[in-house]
Amino acid sequence: MSSIPFRETNYFSSLICDYLEEHTDLKPFYNRYPNLDDFAAQIEEKRHSELVSESHRTVLVEVLQKQYEDISTSEVTTKNIELLQQQNTFTITTGHQLNLFTGPLYFLYKIISTINLCEELSIKYPAQNFIPIYWMATEDHDFEEINYFNFKEDKIQWNRGFGGAVGELSTEGLEEVFALFSRKLGPGKNAAYLRSLFEKAYVKHSNLADATRFLANELFGKYGLVVLDANDSDLKQLFAPYIKQELLQQTSFKAVSETIEKFPSDYKVQVNPREINLFYITKGVRERIVYENGLYKVNNTDISWTKEGILDHLQEASGCFSPNVLLRPLYQEVVLPNLCYIGGGGELAYWFEMKAMFEAFDVVFPMLLLRNSALVITEAQQKKLSKLNFSISELFFKQTDLLAKKTKELSELHIDFSTQKEFLKEQFASLYDLAKQTDKSFIGAVAAQEKKQLKGLANLEKRLLKAEKRKLKEKLNSFSALQDELFPSQSLQERNTNFSELYLEYGDGLIPMLKKELKPLDGDFTIVSRHFE
Repeated sequence: MSSIPFRETNYFSSLICDYLEEHTDLKPFYNRYPNLDDFAAQIEEKRHSELVSESHRTVLVEVLQKQYEDISTSEVTTKNIELLQQQNTFTITTGHQLNLFTGPLYFLYKIISTINLCEELSIKYPAQNFIPIYWMATEDHDFEEINYFNFKEDKIQWNRGFGGAVGELSTEGLEEVFALFSRKLGPGKNAAYLRSLFEKAYVKHSNLADATRFLANELFGKYGLVVLDANDSDLKQLFAPYIKQELLQQTSFKAVSETIEKFPSDYKVQVNPREINLFYITKGVRERIVYENGLYKVNNTDISWTKEGILDHLQEASGCFSPNVLLRPLYQEVVLPNLCYIGGGGELAYWFEMKAMFEAFDVVFPMLLLRNSALVITEAQQKKLSKLNFSISELFFKQTDLLAKKTKELSELHIDFSTQKEFLKEQFASLYDLAKQTDKSFIGAVAAQEKKQLKGLANLEKRLLKAEKRKLKEKLNSFSALQDELFPSQSLQERNTNFSELYLEYGDGLIPMLKKELKPLDGDFTIVSRHFE
């Protein structure tokens, strides 16, 4: 294993890189930076919150036990659910959409980061229990973002109509997807396991939430992962006071708007708040709640209430109220005894907008940790890298820059006109001295000619480089082909490739290998290149 700083990958925003380097401009927008020692203060702050009361914990445990009734659960996961009743138990949480067959690789990296951090904390703070939580985004409604996964050169896609919350979506039609995927997997023991896993998850379960819970439990249950579906009326009842405050006072809109005004101008605002950051869920529908002309209305429907009416309905049917992207983190921190949220760069970017909102609702703001990111290089690919004398840092180059660099290295010619450019500048320096002694208009003529000559040299250099690229095309194709393998569509492997491709290579050693290599608090991008024996 090796690593590279996130900034040097050129795939992460300046906001995230600055956060990892603990720039002072960002400190007002988070609570504590996730260093192992600083978890002590986070534990104490969360411990004294009324939201980790025995009654809250009882509701959480009962909901989880009900959700796990029909799943074969490992002893450690069963014990972890029971431990949530105890006052010295805290959670580390990650969340993710219900992507078909986990979607891109970073689904695995999020959960492994969460499990590994819990294990590190257990060693550092043995008097406490730390439980890894995967919060399923069952209330999401962006079906087009989750209805496919990439497998080698193919896009395995589930096409169907959709409305409402994705967790409630019937798995009808996934038999055809399974048949297609099954054919493409080919022969072998690892392919057979993937075939069985997909079928058990999606063909044997009736909705997407149950299928995803089964899948995550199969992959990570032995490490004690607890999967939570928060689209539950009992959990929503715990959150009802905050929903009421949002409806009556538009708390999140005011707090987040003020934060955005203070946000450093160098950083892009990730999410803009709405006046009411809640959806309403009913069968086949998930629409925004808006306040117009003295009435609360469900957008694009005929449903509406007076103020008294919506508060009565909240008491009777809290499960119908759904937080949007801004209030979902608050909901999470209300129902869980949580210390830290682990997410991707985009997620952390919108969390930075929320600290003042948490303070307005009087809820402890969690620590924020960037999930592990990794590039997995197989044994065959590692051999190609060595043969081509291809460095890890070069893999992260833009392909045009990579090919230019390799052309200059491979060419027998010296494709660098820096010496000629410097010589030309020296010649023009004497012309400038001459120009100063005559009409000033001559200086402009000299400058224009210098610019023209330097541009001509640059063009000649580009033409020479282009000619050498044609001459070395076969060798250069080896570099671009390998980079394309590891960076599909010139993007990070983890954002494109499904775990099934690597499972065909590593089998049941894949997750243990990743778990061993990924270090959640190291703060670098990980290169996993050892062969699993």
